[in-house]
Amino acid sequence: MGIFERYLSLWVALCIAAGVACGVALPQLFQLVASIEYASVNLVVAVLIWIMIYPMMVNVDFASIKDVGKKPRGLCITLVVNWLIKPFTMAALGVLFFEHVFAGLVDPQTGREYIAGMILLGVAPCTAMVFVWSQMVRGDANYTLVQVSINDIIMVFAFAPIAALLLGVTDIVVPWETLLLSVVLYVVIPLAAGYMTRKMLDNTGNHEHIADFTAKIKPFSVMGLLATVVLLFGFQAQTIIDKPMVILLIAIPLLIQSYAIFAVAFGWAYLWRVPFDTAAPAALIGTSNFFELAVAVAISLFGLNSGAALATVVGVLVEVPVMLSLVAFANRTRPHFA
Repeated sequence: MGIFERYLSLWVALCIAAGVACGVALPQLFQLVASIEYASVNLVVAVLIWIMIYPMMVNVDFASIKDVGKKPRGLCITLVVNWLIKPFTMAALGVLFFEHVFAGLVDPQTGREYIAGMILLGVAPCTAMVFVWSQMVRGDANYTLVQVSINDIIMVFAFAPIAALLLGVTDIVVPWETLLLSVVLYVVIPLAAGYMTRKMLDNTGNHEHIADFTAKIKPFSVMGLLATVVLLFGFQAQTIIDKPMVILLIAIPLLIQSYAIFAVAFGWAYLWRVPFDTAAPAALIGTSNFFELAVAVAISLFGLNSGAALATVVGVLVEVPVMLSLVAFANRTRPHFA
């Protein structure tokens, strides 16, 4: 394990601090970078995420994907947690905290908007970053690709109905450009690049070339993650400075949701004797969120300055530290799996 991986939590903490400091000191620069977007997808962040995902895509062995169906348990856990548990527990936690626990700290209308933002996060399972988390736990690259791909297909049909049910509205307009562009940027393009790279390396006749190549480019994946952290926290630096108490209030139920969902999925996988390289990515997929989609829908439904939009942004801010802690926990439990 290299110095980047060994001290990753420290680097992330430093990047969070650097992002906030730079965002406050150079707001125009971050506003310029934030404006480079299409269909609510920031293209600079997309490139950085692409750099993170690419090394794992090189490890995808297309010849082995056909065997994934022989191991249905990991896929079952992913789909049940993402679509039958997570959206409803997120809604329940939002109501519990903002209509009861925190009722005296926020006005009812704002509280309902925070709940709406949390619901949108809960209905949007991760597409991109999960490849990074899977790589960090040395997950099965082929299986992770199938899990994410099937999740994306279901999301096309299930996102709007579940969100409408939980929000109590019927006029949800799914930003299809955001959804489809994200799938293309975060799955299709890096997968195609990984396939071409793998094919060229395989043509050399030395199969060790693939392992050597991915080992060489792995540090760039970590650097892409750190740069993404700086940008995400830089974009929201002023909000963090201006509304620290509100961010803390929203973060509390989001943290509870994240760790509880991971415990359900990971514990289920352990009891079901799912291999670690399938169990860990399955639990991490259920825990992380497709924040671009959630933010875009929150803005279109409630407005840019709404409590719902702020709640989805807080989801972005808490995700990286939370997921890193879960990756570390998962790696420590590897010996306990079959």
